Amino acid sequence: MKKSLKWLAVATTIGMLFVLLGGALVTKTDSGMGCGRSWPLCNGQFIPSEITPELVIELAHRLVSGAVGLMVLVLSIWTWRAIGHIRETKFLSVLSFTFLMLQGLIGAAAVKWGQSDFVLALHFGISLISFSAVLLLTLLIFEIDKKFQAEKLVIDKRMKFHIVGLTIYSYMVVYTGALVRHMNASLVCKDWPLCVNNGSLLPTNIYEWVQMGHRAAAGFIFIWIAYVTYLAVKYYRDEKVLYWGWIISFILATLQVTAGAFIIYTRLNLYVALAHAFFISVLFGVFSYFILLVSRSRKNEETLKVKNSATLPPSPATVK
Repeated sequence: MKKSLKWLAVATTIGMLFVLLGGALVTKTDSGMGCGRSWPLCNGQFIPSEITPELVIELAHRLVSGAVGLMVLVLSIWTWRAIGHIRETKFLSVLSFTFLMLQGLIGAAAVKWGQSDFVLALHFGISLISFSAVLLLTLLIFEIDKKFQAEKLVIDKRMKFHIVGLTIYSYMVVYTGALVRHMNASLVCKDWPLCVNNGSLLPTNIYEWVQMGHRAAAGFIFIWIAYVTYLAVKYYRDEKVLYWGWIISFILATLQVTAGAFIIYTRLNLYVALAHAFFISVLFGVFSYFILLVSRSRKNEETLKVKNSATLPPSPATVK
């Protein structure tokens, strides 16, 4: 595989991470209106005359998103032509560019006409799907020269259930986290892990309910990942991709929960908040790769059934 395509794939994957973190930065710094109600220009000007920190953050995010969007488009077309024979390539190519454009349109609509917090919370999740598609395209490109052990992996039903379930559930956790940010509910609870405000253990308003709902969802996914990691360590030692993949997932989940707690203790430190977004983005990328393995496992199971049926001796009825 051409080195130039590999470099483009890696650069685009990193660029998509910057898009994700840039969006989180815009939300955390309340810079969404840094360019006013003007899009794609800032305050209706090609070169803004009044420079503010919010304008710089918003404009930088727009420029990075636009540049990465072009990179995603080139990568999608290039991979389609270079490795289109791999069954996942065309789907991932369309998915990566489509969802990146969708998040751009939602961002533009939010600037021009405004959106509810519940709609804006979708923005991060849509970008996350595009990032995951680009990441998988990158892995497919590198698979051409070095076949991963996972190519012939067969996953049992129990592990498939956990992989699919955790991937879907993690997306829900991402949404609740984005909703916390967009509702400015990050610090409505001054304690962690409980929310002891005004002497009450139960949330007393919508902001506390959203915050505690996210904490409960994050706590459950941490326990779930810990359990599946235990299963992987116990039963999948010979399947290195699953074995190490779940160990990495558990480490990322631990870092994610820790960063979430430190957001409260540091009173919304910006670097901690961005780390929080980074860890969940990478974790979802790992889960997306697990989904790819599940889809391949079904194909491998069918191949094994065909091979086994071909090696079976003929039945008595056939001999007669």
